Amino acid sequence: MKEEFTISVFTEDKIGLLNRVSIIFTRRHINIESITASASEVEGVHRYFIVVEEEESLVVKVIQQIEKQVDVVKAFYHRNDEMVHQEIALYKVPTSALASGEDVEEIIRSSNARILTVEAEFTIIEKTGHKTDTQALYNKLEPYGLLGFVRSGRVAIPKQMKEFKEYMAEVEKASTFRY
Repeated sequence: MKEEFTISVFTEDKIGLLNRVSIIFTRRHINIESITASASEVEGVHRYFIVVEEEESLVVKVIQQIEKQVDVVKAFYHRNDEMVHQEIALYKVPTSALASGEDVEEIIRSSNARILTVEAEFTIIEKTGHKTDTQALYNKLEPYGLLGFVRSGRVAIPKQMKEFKEYMAEVEKASTFRY
């Protein structure tokens, strides 16, 4: 049965590596729902968060294939309840929609969103939350003439207590040759 997984991939910061990782998903006909890349807590190591909806057995195979890539340090997969995760969305609405009454302002307040900037022609609104939260605000603002919308990929932190630095130490220890 398919379910949503967040895949964390820790890599060295190398050109073309994200492309090699994404090809693994393409070859297996797995759609990437979102992808986010950033620096990690370990200097020189970057992290990708890749969200997929797939069967666990296939995700395990993908993890194994990703870890075979040169410059990949470690890869993990997590279910949603094993992570704390958020996305950010920005909405561009006509400023006239705010000025014409209290509907849009009430929608913003009740959605726990905030106004980032107000210009003569448009207003930018920010909402942080899960995809369902940001989509719900999109649906509420759309009738008011939504001019633009963008949503980030997922950022997440596992709930488990073992830190990535511990995994790095294990990897380094395993790769040390003894003469």
